[in-house]
Amino acid sequence: MIRLRLNPTPPLLSLLPALALVVVLMEMVPGIHSGGLQSLIAFISAAFHPSMDPSVVSSAWRGLQITMATALLSWVVSTLIGVVLGLASATLIWQTFIGKSWPAILFRRLLAFPRAVHELLWGLLLLQMLGLSPWVAILAITIPYSALVARVLSDQLDSLGARPLIALRQSGARPIQALTTAIVPPMAPVLMSYCGYRLECALRGATLLGVFGLGGLGTDLQLTLQSLQFEQLWTALWMLAAVMVILEQLISWWRQRLRSSGAAPKELLVSVCLMLILGICSSIWLQSLDLDMASSIRWHQLPLPTVSELITAINELPWLQLIFNTLLLTVLAAGIAIGLPPLGMMLWPSQLGRSIQSLLWGFLRLIPTPLAALLLLLNCEPNLAVAALALGAHNLGVMGRLLKEALDQQSDSCYQALKASGAGDRVAWLYGSLSAQSPSYLAYAAYRADVMLRETAVVGMVGGAGLGWQLIESLSSFNWAQVYLLIGVYAMLTMFGEVLSDHCRQLWTGSKKKPVMALALQS
Repeated sequence: MIRLRLNPTPPLLSLLPALALVVVLMEMVPGIHSGGLQSLIAFISAAFHPSMDPSVVSSAWRGLQITMATALLSWVVSTLIGVVLGLASATLIWQTFIGKSWPAILFRRLLAFPRAVHELLWGLLLLQMLGLSPWVAILAITIPYSALVARVLSDQLDSLGARPLIALRQSGARPIQALTTAIVPPMAPVLMSYCGYRLECALRGATLLGVFGLGGLGTDLQLTLQSLQFEQLWTALWMLAAVMVILEQLISWWRQRLRSSGAAPKELLVSVCLMLILGICSSIWLQSLDLDMASSIRWHQLPLPTVSELITAINELPWLQLIFNTLLLTVLAAGIAIGLPPLGMMLWPSQLGRSIQSLLWGFLRLIPTPLAALLLLLNCEPNLAVAALALGAHNLGVMGRLLKEALDQQSDSCYQALKASGAGDRVAWLYGSLSAQSPSYLAYAAYRADVMLRETAVVGMVGGAGLGWQLIESLSSFNWAQVYLLIGVYAMLTMFGEVLSDHCRQLWTGSKKKPVMALALQS
């Protein structure tokens, strides 16, 4: 008896997830109506003539300043705290000082929960405790980002290996001297490059929190979209786009500088001093925008539910359906985000095609996920497919950018060899360009799927489906027993997603060390 075993190659595995778009469109097409077509056309045309009214520009500029200052301050604080927690979570550190690893394991377990909860959920909880304060957005970004930086740093430290450290200790070096000599040179480039990406993520996070009423440019975007003032909306969007482009160029310049200089410890010290200065300046910046950072906090203790209330909440909610919808939303969004970039580049591999796709990916990264969902709802009935498309489209922009950067850094000798042998453009690109990058791309995709599981809360808040939708309903009715249970289930799902993504990364790359480009996807 002959048994056939299908074993798809990595390039094919990179393209297959695009089939999720077919499923999403099959669900969306029957619900499409023409009532919002005029509004969608008006939104697109408004991009070419944004409002230049002085009051609109002034309001958008003030909102952008609040968003930038919030992102800067939260980025500085989360990076510094994350480095400290990362050192405390590294087995290598504890084995060097006390010869045991259990404290590192304890720290990792404790940091799993704040990392698993999305910054939007932290923002909603802190809003109940602190009131409408600038510190809500700052802390909502700082808490999960600190845990993310700690995880990345501890994983990278433990992947270095202990041989150089053991050699230094045996030669008589003290623990601190041995650690500084052994870990700073290899860790500085990875840490500084990753921190640069975290700044861009903090800017997107601050914008997203503003969409849900926590101030800044996101609030302006939300209000103008709800009132269909698309010219005013594009005034704010173009300002945000300019800042994002400048930031991307600065990060790219900084990474090139790190590669050329080797990220010496001296540059690391200069970077830390610069971050401290930026943190102080951003605090002063927020104060100058009439945001009272000192006396605006009003602490309110969240009520703790009783055991009977928790039991009632467990029985009231359809947990299996909520979890299933959340996981299905993640799978569909991940398929769109992962499969469409390589599929689009294979179908249109010319330089013109790649340039147009790069512009499209930049536009998708610019539009926050909840705003994309609201735009889709102008022409579609609300359902799971709309939420999946909105979430997948934003992450498609991220995955497309990273794939393009990886391909640009790769030699095109295999592609040219296949072209010279008579292969077509698409076949040559698939086997000459994508084939070499597909294992790493799939590893990045595993990280991004983990991120999208957290981000399902975002589309759930605007009427999508799953745990996020139920969470906003429970918060609106002040049902704290349901709120605590929903956040706990979210945390467990995302922690399970982390374990699964780590397994996929090791399967596709054959390595336990995280690639530098993959670190950027933990946003």
